[in-house]
Formats: sequence, structure tokens, C-alpha cells
Amino acid sequence: MTGVTLENTIKRYGETQVIHGIDLTIEDGEFCVFVGPSGCGKSTLLRMIAGLEETTEGSIAIGARDVTRADPSERGVAMVFQTYALYPHMTVAENMGFGLKMNGVPKAEIREKVRMASDILKLDDYLKRKPANLSGGQRQRVAIGRAIVRGPEVFLFDEPLSNLDAELRVEMRVEIARLHKEIGATMIYVTHDQVEAMTLADKIVVLRAGRIEQVGAPLELYRDPDNKFVAGFIGSPAMNFLRGTVKGGQIEVPALARAVEAEVTLPAEGTEVIIGVRPEHIEVSTGQGKLIAELSEALGGVSYLHLDTLSGERIICEERGDERAREGDTVDIGFEPRRVMVFDASSEARIR
Repeated sequence: MTGVTLENTIKRYGETQVIHGIDLTIEDGEFCVFVGPSGCGKSTLLRMIAGLEETTEGSIAIGARDVTRADPSERGVAMVFQTYALYPHMTVAENMGFGLKMNGVPKAEIREKVRMASDILKLDDYLKRKPANLSGGQRQRVAIGRAIVRGPEVFLFDEPLSNLDAELRVEMRVEIARLHKEIGATMIYVTHDQVEAMTLADKIVVLRAGRIEQVGAPLELYRDPDNKFVAGFIGSPAMNFLRGTVKGGQIEVPALARAVEAEVTLPAEGTEVIIGVRPEHIEVSTGQGKLIAELSEALGGVSYLHLDTLSGERIICEERGDERAREGDTVDIGFEPRRVMVFDASSEARIR
């Protein structure tokens, strides 16, 4: 298997530039996830690697080969799409082996490769069925199996779980993670779901408006984001953000009607900043304070408490244990200075 390297990769549609000079190295055997909001360019970038979109400028290499102008069939990649794209009149085995058949691969070799893929994906009991007799999760496994039998150097996944219900999404995440461990191939996976990104990736590439905001391991991005966008996108529920002003070595936060400390080197007196605190890092005290509990989402082992602040900004707190706030309660909140992240109010860059 091989890695993928992008150097100053640019994509334009006429005068409109949608991918802006991407530099990225994906190591051999790495599971890399492109994540970001709709329209950020993640699927376009994946299709450029696949050869389904032309690269306007820059280069793309798979292993030691420059494939920037190569046809998709010459790149050594296999792509799994959001739609399963299975032939309804063919059995599972026929669907999985169809690409090899079209390339003139001997029948015995096709059967062996289909058998191996079926064994990996636990599809042995379904090989004679047709797609209409399969669940959504089974159909997606067949689509993945079709990619496996081709023996690609790189697997590309374009939001493969978007059409599945919540339970099947979890099941297929486990299947794909297990598949990566078993075959050890380089995989590039596109999703807008940061939970999928966090649970699957060795490396996450956070994209916004065709540019890379940050690259790193899941927990690295969670614990040490470079800017407000990454901090807010990684983590569920999202990080809370409150505006404040530097005053006397602290940050005056109108939403809380008090000052907040942070273990960072603060900018000059009077500078406007944004503080960020994750829901799980907030301590809630009931029966005191000036914040009103508007909603409590009780999910069993955890509750998410939605608070109205004095300035109209919203805060979500994570609560555990037996004693939890209820809707309508007056509460106060606290957090350790080391848990407070600070961002420049203008550039939204992290202040460390």
C-alpha cells in the first residue's frame, strides 16, 4: 500500500476557485478523514484524488507516482460512494466481481477475490442474494466489497454512511474501522459528521471554504485547536463561546457579569477576545447565580443543560451524577482557568 501527497493543489471552475493551494501528506496505511461543513470542498478534493475532477494547478502523487493527469483507472484507487450503485439484477457475488470481469480477470481468480472480501465483510450468507433483499448496511458492505476485490492502493470513501439510519451508522463505523485494521490499507474518508471523524481517523483534516484549517490526530484537534472554527467544529456538543474584554489580567465576560481567568498570555488591556469552554468542563451549582436553565436534555448517564445568559448568549453544560439542574432553575457555573481557551475576537486565532 502507498500514501498520498498533495502539493499546492488548486481547483477552479471557470473564474471561481474552490480549492486553494492544498498541501497535505497522507502516510502509507493511514486512515485520514476530511471533515468540514457543507460546501467546504472535502468531496471535491476527494474526487480530485480519484481523478473524477481535474486538478487545475499543483500535483497529486500516490506513492512515488505523479497521478495529477492520470485517468481514474490508472491511479490504483477504489471509491465507495454515498449511493451504493449496485446492479439490481446481479447477485451480491456478481456485483462484487463485476469490475474484475469487465477487465478480463479469469473466473477462478474472481471467485477467490470475492470469497476473500466476503469473508472480511461477513457477507458469506448473502452472496446469492440480490440488492433488493438486503438492508442498507448490507448494501453498503457489498459496495465496500466491490472496492476490496480490486486490490487498490488507496480506498476513498465519500460520505458512505449518510443514507443509513443512526443505529446502522454506528454499526458500519465499527465495520469500517475493523476493515482498516484488518487490511491496513491507506484510506481517505469524507464526512460532515465530526463524530465519525473522531472515531475513525488516525488523522483529521479540517476544511473550510476550500482551505485547510488544521491537520492532526482527533484528540490533538480536540485538546489544542488552532482557531475558533476548529474548536467549535470538533467536539459534541460544540464548545461554548462567550465574548469578553481583557481587564486587569482577567477577561470581563458580560454574559456572566464577572471576570474569568485563563492560563494564557493575554493581549493588551481593553482587547476584545472570545473565550471557549467545552460543556464537559463546566461545573453547575443550583440555587444560586443569575443564569436560567431553559432546557435539560436527560439522556440517561448524562444530561445537557441549556442556559440563558445575561447577554442572550447560550451555554450548554454537561451534567452527570444523581443531582442535576432542572428547567427553570437558577444556576451558577464555574470552570478551571486551564480549561478556558481564548481566541482573538477579530481573527478568531487561538491565543496561547
